[in-house]
Amino acid sequence: MGLMARVSTIFKSKVNTVLDKAEDPRETLEYSYQKQVEQLQNIRRGIAEVVTSKKRLELQASRLQQSANQYDEDARDAVRANRDDLAQEALTRKQGMASQIAALQTQIDDLAREEARLTDLQQKLQAKVESFRTQKEVIKAQYSAAQAQVKIGEAFTGLGEDMADVNMALQRAQDKTENMKARAAAIDSLAENPAFQTDALPSSGDSIRDELNKLKASGNVSDELAKLKAEMGQGENS
Repeated sequence: MGLMARVSTIFKSKVNTVLDKAEDPRETLEYSYQKQVEQLQNIRRGIAEVVTSKKRLELQASRLQQSANQYDEDARDAVRANRDDLAQEALTRKQGMASQIAALQTQIDDLAREEARLTDLQQKLQAKVESFRTQKEVIKAQYSAAQAQVKIGEAFTGLGEDMADVNMALQRAQDKTENMKARAAAIDSLAENPAFQTDALPSSGDSIRDELNKLKASGNVSDELAKLKAEMGQGENS
């Protein structure tokens, strides 16, 4: 039995965890509030039924009292007419109605006490329902605000992750741009080097002179290269 009880406890705990994740406290509060309102309405209906029953008995007792009063007058009239037999019959009926009136009054008093009890209960429950409604709205507002904060936080977290990817892409784009700019600068530098401009010398219209100009330009480059090697200690004797 101990093992089964432990398994049952674990199972209930798991179920409560799942239900807690799926439960919206605002819906739970609304459901509880509606149940209290229904109880309050039931008490009001109970009070209405008690009051209706009491009124019905009061009317019945009033009619019996009128009849009893009439029999009292009949007895007096019979005495005046020297009809004691009729007077006695009238008084007998009056006494029977008095007994019925007393029984009805007992029921009326019981219903009056029940009405007072239900009315007091209604007032207490009404105050409880109003207090719960106020607390319900406050809690719902707090929950909605907290829920909004969570959503904003989640969105901000997702934005941070997206921005990390964006920053990486931006860095790659910047690196490619810098590489492209470096290549462009290198190409510009090569284009300005006389060694790459020999073919671009303007033609004089004389093929022999053009060839001599090219040789001269090439010789200038060779002299410049030899001078550079000499400065760096890489001459012919190295």
